[in-house]
Amino acid sequence: MTLKIALIGAGAMGGAIGARLVETGQHLTVFDLNKDAVKALTDKGAHAAASAAEAAAASDYVITSLNSPKIVRAAVFGADGVAQGAKPGTLIIDMSSIDPAATRELAQMASEQGLRWVDSPLSGGAPKAATGNLTLMCGGPDADVTEAKTVLSHVASNITRMGDHGAGQTTKLINQVLCGLNFMAVAEATQLALDAGVDAEMIPVALKGGRADSAILQEYMPRFATKDYRRTGRIDNMVKDLNGAQDLARQTNTSMPMTALCTEIHRMLTAAGLGGEDQAALMEYFRGPDKEQFE
Repeated sequence: MTLKIALIGAGAMGGAIGARLVETGQHLTVFDLNKDAVKALTDKGAHAAASAAEAAAASDYVITSLNSPKIVRAAVFGADGVAQGAKPGTLIIDMSSIDPAATRELAQMASEQGLRWVDSPLSGGAPKAATGNLTLMCGGPDADVTEAKTVLSHVASNITRMGDHGAGQTTKLINQVLCGLNFMAVAEATQLALDAGVDAEMIPVALKGGRADSAILQEYMPRFATKDYRRTGRIDNMVKDLNGAQDLARQTNTSMPMTALCTEIHRMLTAAGLGGEDQAALMEYFRGPDKEQFE
């Protein structure tokens, strides 16, 4: 069955989600302030809307993929926002990565306007969206999450309800702690391999299936070793998520010394102008002043 879906936010991640939805035959209506991003999807078969309200009015489901709670709030509840065009009972699936408290507040606002809300942040990035293999962690009423899966199953192979509103976002913060620390460990180990004269590109092959193996090791050690900085994510987005994890840790009085160090290194790279680069650019921290620098 073809689903009528509105996509609000067609950036790197939203664009990949939208492209996959069109590829699987869904009727997609897209709105983004960036007209080039919208055109990239309409060229694939999506339909453009003049506003988020117009996109929602043409759809039964709304997906948001945006960068901050403030932007999500404006896109959904602001002038010409989703809430102005959506039919009563419309299910909004927020695939943004924002903080749990803001998510609970947005879900309450949606409920007050007769709309439903599921937070569904993701792991896997644009490459996994392109193949329909994202990992999603969801928060919201069980029935709403179950219904959301009819949409999300087109872009994800692993969808788990973690609890009520905000639980998905909390799980995403935990995911980002694990990813951030893993990226750092793999980058550091790659530099050691390079300095010691070992073929770093062969290490993932040698360690495959062992305790040190991970998706990040398999994908990123070859990229670290060869300075493959093609963008599939952004360092400054990791900073945002690690900051969110630290905020949550302060609220729960959880000690996270390794996350604190990881966050500071990401902040330092952002301050050095590398915030817009892929996680692969973490290698610039480990190369040091006597190593070949970022190009």
